[in-house]
Amino acid sequence: MEALKNKITNQGIVIGSEILKVDSFLNHQIDIKLLNEIGQEFKKRYSSSEITKILTVEASGIGIACIVAQYFNNIPVVFAKKNEATTMDTSVYEADVFSFTKNKNYKIRTSKKYIKKEDKILIIDDFLANGNAALGLIKIVRQAEANVVGVGIVIEKAFQNGRKCIEKEGVKVESLAIIKSLQDNKVVFK
Repeated sequence: MEALKNKITNQGIVIGSEILKVDSFLNHQIDIKLLNEIGQEFKKRYSSSEITKILTVEASGIGIACIVAQYFNNIPVVFAKKNEATTMDTSVYEADVFSFTKNKNYKIRTSKKYIKKEDKILIIDDFLANGNAALGLIKIVRQAEANVVGVGIVIEKAFQNGRKCIEKEGVKVESLAIIKSLQDNKVVFK
């Protein structure tokens, strides 16, 4: 997706050889025009699939998932929470996830009320590095005995093993920008 690649090239900040900071347009400040293009692109890539819900992880995936949902006839967006809350149902699906960016383990949870056996779920996330968030979400969907239609990723770091891990689970992955490497403060696209 050229608009996304251009935004990454012009506004992304490379930190070392493994981290790309895109907070100026994707996950701190959000470029809504770009998000609409992202939503349209995911709709195009999953147009032949029946999807009843979109699932993501809080927090940076929520905005993206909500825009994507508009292009799938405003289907519900469900997000897995990283922290327990007094208002959270006690009946939950959960999975352990390690955050590459934060170097921290989380237990993500989704109320059993919001994912049903008959659901056909598209997982949406901002980044794919080692695949931990997506694998945790796949685990939650499978606990509900629902169907994972696919995983939609805005930015994939192909030099890490996330795609392989997800595809090993038999799940289709669609990434809008695939990065081959981050070197010499530059993004190299695949």
